[in-house]
Amino acid sequence: MKEEEEMISEAPPKAATFLDYPATKKLQELAKNPIDLTKVGTLTPQRVKSFRVDGPSLSILYATERVNGETIDALYQLAAEANVYDWMAKMQGGEVINKINGVESENRSVLHTAMRDFFEQPNSSVLAKEATRLAKLELDKLENFVKATPNFTDIVLVGIGGSDLGPEAIYLSLEKYQKPGRRAHFISNVDPDNAAKVFGGLDLKKTLVVVISKSGTTLETVTNEQLARSYFEKAGLDCKNHFLSVTGQGSPMDDKSRYLESFYIWDFIGGRYSATSMVGGVLLAFTLGFDNYLELLRGAQQMDKNALTKDPKKNLPLNLALLSLWNHNFLGCPTTVIIPYSQALSRFPAHIQQLDMESNGKHIDRQGKRVSFQTGPIIWGEPGTNAQHSFFQLIHQGTAIVPMEMIGFMNSQYGEDLNVQGTTSQQKLLSNLIAQAIALATGQKSDNPNKGFEGNRPSLQIIGKELTPYTMGALFSLYENKVAFQGFIWGINSFDQEGVQLGKVLATKVLNLFGGAKREEYPLGAAYIDELN
Repeated sequence: MKEEEEMISEAPPKAATFLDYPATKKLQELAKNPIDLTKVGTLTPQRVKSFRVDGPSLSILYATERVNGETIDALYQLAAEANVYDWMAKMQGGEVINKINGVESENRSVLHTAMRDFFEQPNSSVLAKEATRLAKLELDKLENFVKATPNFTDIVLVGIGGSDLGPEAIYLSLEKYQKPGRRAHFISNVDPDNAAKVFGGLDLKKTLVVVISKSGTTLETVTNEQLARSYFEKAGLDCKNHFLSVTGQGSPMDDKSRYLESFYIWDFIGGRYSATSMVGGVLLAFTLGFDNYLELLRGAQQMDKNALTKDPKKNLPLNLALLSLWNHNFLGCPTTVIIPYSQALSRFPAHIQQLDMESNGKHIDRQGKRVSFQTGPIIWGEPGTNAQHSFFQLIHQGTAIVPMEMIGFMNSQYGEDLNVQGTTSQQKLLSNLIAQAIALATGQKSDNPNKGFEGNRPSLQIIGKELTPYTMGALFSLYENKVAFQGFIWGINSFDQEGVQLGKVLATKVLNLFGGAKREEYPLGAAYIDELN
């Protein structure tokens, strides 16, 4: 009996889960009666001034969220109870956090932040410092390559998922900074029309193609690469002089006989977190210039440092994570809409959609157990003001509550504007951002129910002075670290993506049927092919 008692006393304590935290229970109580933003005297100028957090080149204004001081204190308590500061330090320090205890998993470090740590070498692990050293080697290689390739005018990126969405979002956001005579193009969809449209308008003699795949075997990318090569071969050009690869060292694409240059990425960088690595770096340095690419990395690195801040009132990514979590887990809102009031950020919501949903769309925790609460929300969005004339009707008067994250800048990028009827276009843009936030929060009473707005529709505003390479880097890092913080609080692994694998396996089975495999090898797939025909 004594031996049994000793075994019990030595057993490790059960790991606390999201629902176990005292702060969670407190927030559940607070959510039963959240602040009423429609009540006269609630949304005041003083509240707008007080409910904000400032960080590197960006600020978050959240007066139009359904929170008060007590809610914010409880959210900060939740962050502390979930040890998010330690988890963030472990991530940026290179500890192995991409794992699920007790089951087979990737079991890796998560070191996308090391790709921009060479400005200020942090106090981190040997692995993190080695990752930074490797990143610097690739950066030097890239700088030399860009200097040595003056005669090319166009670059085509061939990739999919994280190898496409992030780089394209950054490129489009910073087209104003592109070097004269340099353009970028993107091929991701295995639809052959995508490639035909891109290559149909290019001078191939002056075109580079950068093919991105960590494994070197991604089906869509390998297929699109061969299709791309066929255009050069038909034009009588040697592909070796036009094709670059970004891949894992030693992969099938790490082949000097087939590529003009190969740049490396590593297992500790997830695809959706890879845009500031060579995955985006090759295209961005070529089109925007190497110095502007460095500015992007500096902005990201400064926001990474901000994410390590243990004062929650100064930690921008943590506040963004907590406010989103309040809406999702405690107010019961299943989706979040991203509305950039900047046409340059037209593809940014698509990037955040992948970043967030692929990271936190998980139903098991770090112990391999099924969670009993909601994890990642559904992310979607489009630029304002276009979106106001599209789906804002539902957000204002629909039955679903859709929290909104608005992004805006005080100044336009190009500085080309016109005063029309007393105000500039940029002022009109910002006026719409402010007006929508107020309208969603306060609503409108009317005797005509068709003109009534219930209000209490939460939103926050992410504001910067101007969309520059530095600010764009900070914005990317802001959301990367937001997603990580939420995963830490929920106790899930935000850094693998097993959910994409099953579809890939079945797609290969169906593809084999098209290639001549016997129908009995996958009869269900064969039945669908019959119906399509």
